[in-house]
Amino acid sequence: MTDPRSEPPDGAPHVLVVDDDRRLRDLLARFLGENGYRVTAAASAAEARAKSGSVVFDAVVLDVMMPGETGFDYMRRLRTESQIPILMLTARADIGDRLHGLELGADDYLSKPFEPRELVLRLGNILKRSGPPAAVPASAPELVRFGPFLFRFDRGELRRDGEVIRITDREREILTILGHRGGQEVAREELTGTAGAATERAVDVQITRLRRKIEVDPANPVFLQTVRGVGYRLAAEA
Repeated sequence: MTDPRSEPPDGAPHVLVVDDDRRLRDLLARFLGENGYRVTAAASAAEARAKSGSVVFDAVVLDVMMPGETGFDYMRRLRTESQIPILMLTARADIGDRLHGLELGADDYLSKPFEPRELVLRLGNILKRSGPPAAVPASAPELVRFGPFLFRFDRGELRRDGEVIRITDREREILTILGHRGGQEVAREELTGTAGAATERAVDVQITRLRRKIEVDPANPVFLQTVRGVGYRLAAEA
């Protein structure tokens, strides 16, 4: 047990460590705790889900190879409802596994065995990139509609006539920002993402890709409109 007198403060990032190896769980819990993190450990995907039901975590450190429900399975389900940062651990160096994890939504990957200090650095980096969630007014709507499309803010889910449209994390972030602005113009710099991670030129590229998914004629957009000299607006229904 960690000495209560040395426990991280209540405001410290809270990390969920999911690994069936008890020795590794204990090691990570101790090391992360010594480096300022609050830690909750789970031995399986089912236990992780149970603990997530009562605690809001800031990040997940997730093992790939677990008996029963694998880390891939758990992450696939988690990504349908959350964009929490995920650092995956694997004992396999297979590039196919690595790419599969990234495709499912992992933010970073670390192969076993690893230096605990490297894990702390990687975890810190993905938390910085994710940044604090933007403040949303208590009266903010749960969804926004435009034409045949519906975007749910809580799930980050875009649908057309009930069918889910696959979008990237950046496209999801852009729709969230534009949707919450209620049809008002939004400057390009506001769409650069957490901590300005993307350039304004990269925003233009993302907008172009998103238009291909929602516009009949991307060259003459109806929903995702350009505001010359400023940025963009989403022509949402009132």
